[in-house]
Amino acid sequence: MKRSELEHVLRAAAAIAQENSFVVVGSQAILLAFPHAPEELRASRELDLYPALHPEKADLIDGAIGAMSSFDQTFGYHADGVGPETAVMPGDWHVREQLHYIGEITVICPEVHDLAVSKCVAGREKDADFIRALFKHQMIELPIMVERIATLDASKYPVQHITQWTQRRAQEASA
Repeated sequence: MKRSELEHVLRAAAAIAQENSFVVVGSQAILLAFPHAPEELRASRELDLYPALHPEKADLIDGAIGAMSSFDQTFGYHADGVGPETAVMPGDWHVREQLHYIGEITVICPEVHDLAVSKCVAGREKDADFIRALFKHQMIELPIMVERIATLDASKYPVQHITQWTQRRAQEASA
């Protein structure tokens, strides 16, 4: 996805949901903080988002411009209407959130380390590729990642396993 495509999805989502404030999570949130992010970080063709004040409207967005919609078929990218529970991040991520403005649209996105934590929790192969690329391009730092992972609720998430998984990705990125 390119920054211009992200902006297109946001404008379409705003029109559909009649909202002007969105939370963007998932890998393509990287394009807000880093509009010219390396290509390997822009591999996804979907933008995970939800209206900040009315998350329940994410279903409207997903139905209209989601995967396999005419929007997706026409442009080759789409929205994935998600909810606040979709991305597992440190509980205090809002303290570090970043605001971006696309015309009249306000976009809230996690700071890059908080975004990376969510990918480490998910732990899929595509997440491993994403995390390795972040380390490779020195966009995240291991000590900060370890610190943020440690704040996750250990009764819900295997914090030690997630930390070790992240450390392995850092080692792989520097190999």
